[in-house]
Amino acid sequence: MARVESRGRARALQALYAWDLRENEELLHVASMIWDDLAVATDERDFAMTLLRVVASDGAALDAELAEVTTNWRIERIGAIERCVLRLGAAELHTGVTPPRVILQESVRLAERFGSEQSSRFVNGVLDALARRMGRLK
Repeated sequence: MARVESRGRARALQALYAWDLRENEELLHVASMIWDDLAVATDERDFAMTLLRVVASDGAALDAELAEVTTNWRIERIGAIERCVLRLGAAELHTGVTPPRVILQESVRLAERFGSEQSSRFVNGVLDALARRMGRLK
């Protein structure tokens, strides 16, 4: 069984993806609806909500930081799964709580699970560059 944090990241990704496909809905409201429908456990919700609050409050800044390291890709042109995994990883890097290597590894796993092998390589490269730019990796 995966750790609560890993399951929470997957739940956060599900909510981000659902929100990304909808227009003009509040992220935290979408997350609650999705998690209610799926009967998500409280511990998973709590961890996921911590990350989603960062995306909800600092989303524009996170997207701007991601844009700095995806020079050939505008954030809106990146595939939905990859975009959501990148936002989630950027949010977690932003909090500074989880070690950056763990964030990269977990993000790559999410990209592999919900995207493709190409998705995982792309996510790894972008988040590695972002973590270095933020001074979180050397």
